[in-house]
Amino acid sequence: MAMTPARAADVCDDATRSLLEERFEVSWGSDSLDAAELVRLTDGAEVLITSWGTPPIPPELFAGAADLKIVAHAAGTVKRLVPVELLADRLTVFSAATRIAWSVGEYCLAACLTLHRRLPAYDARTRAGGWKPDAFRGRELRGRTVGLIGGSSTARAFRTLLAPFGVRVLLYDPYLDQQRARELDVTPADLPEVMTADIVSVHVPDLPATRGMITAELLARMPDGGVLINSARAGAIDPEALEREIRSGRLQVALDVYDPEPARLSPEVFAAPNVLLTPHIAGDSVEGHLALVRYVLDDVIAFLDHGSHGPSWVDPARWSVLA
Repeated sequence: MAMTPARAADVCDDATRSLLEERFEVSWGSDSLDAAELVRLTDGAEVLITSWGTPPIPPELFAGAADLKIVAHAAGTVKRLVPVELLADRLTVFSAATRIAWSVGEYCLAACLTLHRRLPAYDARTRAGGWKPDAFRGRELRGRTVGLIGGSSTARAFRTLLAPFGVRVLLYDPYLDQQRARELDVTPADLPEVMTADIVSVHVPDLPATRGMITAELLARMPDGGVLINSARAGAIDPEALEREIRSGRLQVALDVYDPEPARLSPEVFAAPNVLLTPHIAGDSVEGHLALVRYVLDDVIAFLDHGSHGPSWVDPARWSVLA
């Protein structure tokens, strides 16, 4: 268990600890977990479970850890964790990213409803001694059009949560086929069409093809009063164009990701009443974190017992498009 005791308490509940101790001979990381201790933990181990704060795994560890068969990441992306060339060769990798996606989906729904009903503006007005304004009024979500950019697990979670609201969902994803679109109950669309939706939510990984993909021209296609949510990667949106839109007050914007982090935005953006700013916490929830080790562990055990690939299995064929 390549994580500190504090991280283990954050991502592993008591029932999961009991299951680990029953099923495996477990070595737990210490408060001073570093690269040298990581090498010692891995010596003779068949399964390595990691999380946030696990030291970077040195390439030579994989060469020396002949018994290591599985790496299970009780956190998100595994791209900086293991060399891709080892995936199909000798390692089976699992990631809790698809469990975190549910927390992100809930954040997107919360941000969508908060901004669409103009709650921050009402809050600020009431705190300042005002009352119901004549200048604006919140909107219902029912019947709106929602545009999803990217068909990742976070987008799919958000789509599931949107189901009771009777919205029309447009999805831009070059890898989406018609059958999958029907399963998700979405309408495939190109990026310019998606940007005309009442609510637009970004769900793309950080890839060369996605950096700066949402340009000033695309932002201009959003309707006045539209809601833009980015819980994915800050680099997907042209930052100067985004700041201009925020400062104009034309759009309602929710940002959970920034470049760099912590957020270094202009004073005008920090003070803007039409923007909801959160510190990269879309996937951060009490229940979500405590579920992470169990989420990958169940799939690890199923793989060891039956060779099956559960939802946390990382498919080497999809490595290039993973977040």
